[in-house]
Amino acid sequence: MFRKNKKILILFFVIAAVAVAAWFLNQGIETKKTPLNDVVIIYTNDIHTYIKNRNPEDAKKAMNLSYSALSALKEDIEAQGKEVILADAGDHIQGTAYGDMDKGATIIQMMNETGYDIATIGNHEFDYGIARILELINKAEYSYLSCNFYKTDDGKLVLPAYKIIEKGGLKIAFIGISTPESITKSTPTFFMDKNGNLLYNFYSGEDGSELYNAVQKTIDEVKPQADYVIALGHLGVDLSSVPYTSREVIQHTHGLDAFIDGHSHTLIEHEYVPDSKGNEVLLTQTGAYFKGIGVMTIAKDGTISTEVLHEYGRQNEFVTETELGWIKTIDEKLGEKIAVLDSKMFVMDPKNPAQRIVRCQETNLGDLTADSYYYFFNEKLKLNCDIAFSNGGGIRNGINPGDVSYFSAKTVHPFGNQLCVVEATGQQILDALEKGAMFAGVYDETKHIPAESGGFLHVAGIKYEIDSTVESTVQIDGNGIWLGAPTGKYKVQNVQVYNRETSEFEPLDLERKYRLAGANYVLKNLGDGMAMFKGIVPILDFVGEDYIILSDYFKSFKKGKDGYPHISTGNSPLKSYKNYLLDYENPFGSGRIEINK
Repeated sequence: MFRKNKKILILFFVIAAVAVAAWFLNQGIETKKTPLNDVVIIYTNDIHTYIKNRNPEDAKKAMNLSYSALSALKEDIEAQGKEVILADAGDHIQGTAYGDMDKGATIIQMMNETGYDIATIGNHEFDYGIARILELINKAEYSYLSCNFYKTDDGKLVLPAYKIIEKGGLKIAFIGISTPESITKSTPTFFMDKNGNLLYNFYSGEDGSELYNAVQKTIDEVKPQADYVIALGHLGVDLSSVPYTSREVIQHTHGLDAFIDGHSHTLIEHEYVPDSKGNEVLLTQTGAYFKGIGVMTIAKDGTISTEVLHEYGRQNEFVTETELGWIKTIDEKLGEKIAVLDSKMFVMDPKNPAQRIVRCQETNLGDLTADSYYYFFNEKLKLNCDIAFSNGGGIRNGINPGDVSYFSAKTVHPFGNQLCVVEATGQQILDALEKGAMFAGVYDETKHIPAESGGFLHVAGIKYEIDSTVESTVQIDGNGIWLGAPTGKYKVQNVQVYNRETSEFEPLDLERKYRLAGANYVLKNLGDGMAMFKGIVPILDFVGEDYIILSDYFKSFKKGKDGYPHISTGNSPLKSYKNYLLDYENPFGSGRIEINK
């Protein structure tokens, strides 16, 4: 009798368990398969070729993260009997001289040695051209993923949309997502044929719907095959990236368990964002430049947790050997002392280290870079250049006082942009300034700082005002490319051009043509969406990389008693220009850009 009752009792519990599972499914609540042991996903984003963190201020904080530390972390976790997956969310082959000198090849080698399993493609993976990134992808021993990067001729995806990795008895699907901003935040012409037609594009949509649909389609395809679905995206959370942010993708889709993000250089250890069905999705990002390594754990009970490590004590000797060999090679090429800097040059706000003020207001480094172009074309090439532009997104790192080398200049300008001179109308110049000032006065609630834009323009030979109370009505397409002038009032006002003959500033003439210098990224290749210059044929092109021109400007300053040029306002070769605005000692520049609030 007891055995019979026991069988009935067991049958009852089985039926009850099935009924409970069915109820959860009917309610849209998924029951998750749990791993046999913890599965750990180590993740990185926006390393930008910082193979060793070289910032002295960070060194004081014992920030010693690198590929060799990452490899050691992976080994140590595996030694605990846990399964490990290594993932990167994009922007890893470009950013410093370490990547640029061989166009990303050694970075791919180090990622292979480190043991990466998967990566998504960031916008700066395209900075050496489409052919180069496709070549590097073939050299990678890990998989690149993107569910929204496609060829326009047949609509086929360039890369696999997802990959399923089996670890710890689980099938974990990773979906790659690339920012639609890649076209304007790399070099637009790289994606086009000679007639300006797009050969490659990204599912986007002006309202984000194309992107959301591409992600949802991939989720629906892979979900029946996987126990967990994780997005590996390069989207970010910046206000200027709306409607293509990771938060919006989560909110407009369903079925994701977690989202490993990149692009905005934001530290998000863990944040829960509701999807379109109200289920919470874990969002995380490590910041940038190897200042953090993410560790996501799928525990035995099926829960997902994340933490971001800011240091790690052990290094993998094999990877360290590759790192140090590459560092030595590049440092020997670029480490030659060429000048001495007397005052710090700023990219970040001295009062708020989280704010890249070079992307939203004038800085002394913005002035210095624009002056280097202006000086080169006027004094070296004698081309009678009226104006020079230096886009804030191309100014990546500040410079500390002390010895300055080619490496210092390359750290400022890591992209290797070639410079050119064009003839542009005053209207085109005004429109470019307006496009760059789109987000002036806009507050980024997600970061609690003023909104940033890589298209913000620093200038030489010109000064202007921005009325930050005016709402931008600039016309742009879904990729952020300029379509037309603002439908309302211009934010940019009172633009004046320096006349080198009279030494006076004169109002910008919208009908007149001016000689304008800058990176071909902006003036030729529609960088930052500057399509008002589309079709302009340069007077002179490919005159040299921006960091070489900046180095040349360093060397042109008056020498001190030590025999080296000293970079200061009083020693500048432009000091002879009467009434020209110079103040390299002021972090916020010389007053060329006034923002009225």
